[in-house]
Amino acid sequence: MSTADTRVASTILRTATGREATRWVVAHCREVPGLTLATVLTTVAGAALQVLPVILLGQVVDGVVEGGPRSILVTIGVLLVAAALLGAAAAAASTYLIGRLGADLIARLREGAVRAVLGLPSARIEQVGRGDVLSRVGDDVAVVSKGIRTAIPTVFSAGVLVVIATAGMFGLDWRLGLAGAAALPAYALALRWYLPRSAPLYQRQREAQADRAQALISGLNGIDTVRAYRLEGDFREKVSTESWRVRDLGVEVFRFFGRFVGRENRAEFIGLVMIIVMGYVLLEADLVTLGEASVAPLLFHRLFTPLGAIMFTFDEAQKSGASITRLVGVLSEAPGERLVGDVAVAPADAGAYPVTVAGLTFSYPESERPVLLDVDLVIPAGGSLALVGATGAGKTTLAALIAGIGTPQAGSVRIGSTDLAGLDEAEARALVSILTQETHVFSGPLADDLRLAAPAATDAELMDALRTVGADAWVTALPDGLETVVGEGGERLDGTKVAQIALARLVLGRAPVVVLDESTAEAGSQGAAELDRAVSAACQGRTTLFVAHRLTQAMTADRIAVLDAGRVVEQGTHQELVALGGRYARLWRAWREGS
Repeated sequence: MSTADTRVASTILRTATGREATRWVVAHCREVPGLTLATVLTTVAGAALQVLPVILLGQVVDGVVEGGPRSILVTIGVLLVAAALLGAAAAAASTYLIGRLGADLIARLREGAVRAVLGLPSARIEQVGRGDVLSRVGDDVAVVSKGIRTAIPTVFSAGVLVVIATAGMFGLDWRLGLAGAAALPAYALALRWYLPRSAPLYQRQREAQADRAQALISGLNGIDTVRAYRLEGDFREKVSTESWRVRDLGVEVFRFFGRFVGRENRAEFIGLVMIIVMGYVLLEADLVTLGEASVAPLLFHRLFTPLGAIMFTFDEAQKSGASITRLVGVLSEAPGERLVGDVAVAPADAGAYPVTVAGLTFSYPESERPVLLDVDLVIPAGGSLALVGATGAGKTTLAALIAGIGTPQAGSVRIGSTDLAGLDEAEARALVSILTQETHVFSGPLADDLRLAAPAATDAELMDALRTVGADAWVTALPDGLETVVGEGGERLDGTKVAQIALARLVLGRAPVVVLDESTAEAGSQGAAELDRAVSAACQGRTTLFVAHRLTQAMTADRIAVLDAGRVVEQGTHQELVALGGRYARLWRAWREGS
C-alpha cells in the first residue's frame, strides 16, 4: 500500500468532491454573467458555422445530381466563404472569451487558496506538512492554470461542436441521426469505464507529488543536520523512492489513457459503419437524397476532430479537475477565506490588556502525558513576565497557547475579557503578536517586508518603527534605503539586523499583547545587549511574555515564572527567586558561572 493510501484524512488538507468543485465554478461564472453569456454564445455560433459548410456541400451534390443551374454553385461558394470568415471570427472571439473567463477564475482560485492557507491554524499546517500545502498553492495552481489555457477551452468548444453536429445529423433525417447515435452506447461504456477509475488515479498522482515535495522540503530545511550525521544517502534514497512513485503513477496514467483512446476509436468505427449502412439503405429506398446521404457520414466524421481533441486533452482536463478539487478543498478548510488580520477584535492602539491563564492543561495527540498541567499565570496590563526552565519544560507550548495557537484540553487563556477559545487563530492575532526564533526576511524591498505588519504605513512610520528598535542608522546606510532588496538574492543581513526587522514589524503591528519566544536568541551574544534594548523599546506599553533564552533578559521582566515538566514551580521577581534558593537560583548560578 502506498504512503498516500495509509495516511488518514486528518493528516492531509481536505479534498473537495467533484460536485463541490462544480458548484464553486458555477458560482464564479454567475458573478460575471455578461462574460459567461458572451462566451457561450460565441462558442455556439462558432460551432454552428463550422458545421454549415458540410451541410452546404450536400446542397452542391444535390444540385449537380438534379442538374440545377450553375448559379447555385456561386451562391453556395459565397455562403461557404462567408461561413468560413464568420466561423473564424467567432472561434477567435470564443477562444479569447474562454481564456479571459478562465484567467479570472484561476486568479480568484489562486488568491482564495493562498488566503485560506494563510488563515489556517499553525498547528494544522504542521499536521499536514508543508509539502501538501505547497503542492496545492504551487503545483495544483500551475496545473489548473495550464488546463484553463489549453484543455478546458478545447473540451468546451469541442463539446459544443459535437452537440451541433449531432443536431445536424438528426436534421437531415431522424434515421440517420439514430444511426450515428448507435455509437453513443460504446462512447458511454468507454467513459463509464474510464471516469470512475481515472479520478482516483489522478488524485493518487497529485498526492504522490505532494509527498515528493515534502521529502525534498524536510531534507533541504534540515540540510545541516543531514550533513552532520552523514545522512545524505538516506535523504537521496527517500527522495528517489518518492520520485519513482511519481514516475510509476505517471506511466500508469499514460497506459490507462491509451486504453481509453482505444475504446473511443472502437465507438467511432461503430458509428461510422452504422451511418454509412443506414444512408445506403435510405438512399436505395429513395427516402433521402444523395446529398443528404453524403453529408451524414461527413458530419459524423466531422465529430472525429472534436472528439479526438476532447480525448487527447481529457488527460489534462482530468488533472485540472483533480487539482481544482484539491484547491476548493483548501478553501473549505478556512470558511470565509478571510485575510489574516482582517478582523475586528481589537482596535489599533487599544492599549495594554491583562493576560490571565487559569487551569491550563495541554497535551499533543502523540504525547503520553500532558505537556502543560494546571498552569495558572497572570500578567497585569502593560506588565511583563519571563518564562524560564529546562528544555522540554513546556515554555514554547505555553507561549503558543497564549498567542492563540492551539486549543488546550482544559483551562483558559484570556486577553482582557476575551477568551481565546472563542476566537480563531486569525482573530487571536489581532490581540497577540508572537515572535519566534524562526524569523524570516522576505525577498523584496525592505519597505514591503515591513509593511506586511501594516500595509498602509508610510515611509515615515516605517522609519519611526526602525528608529524605535535602533535599526534606523544601518537602514539609512543601505544602498537604496527602505527600497533596498533584502532576503534571498538581496542584501545579506546578520542575525541582529534580522531580529531588529522582526521587532520593527512588531512595533508596526500594534497588538496589545506580545509573546517573544526566544526571538532574539539567534542573534548571538555580540548583539545581545543591543537587542535587549530594542525588545524593551518595542514592547513598551504592551503586556509582554518572554520565553527567555538568556537569563539577563529574564532579569528585565517584572516577574519570572519557572516551568518544570509542564508545571509552574516558582514565581516572583528576579531578586525574590534568587533569595528563595530554589530552581531559578540554581539556573542563575549556572548561568553566571558559564558566562
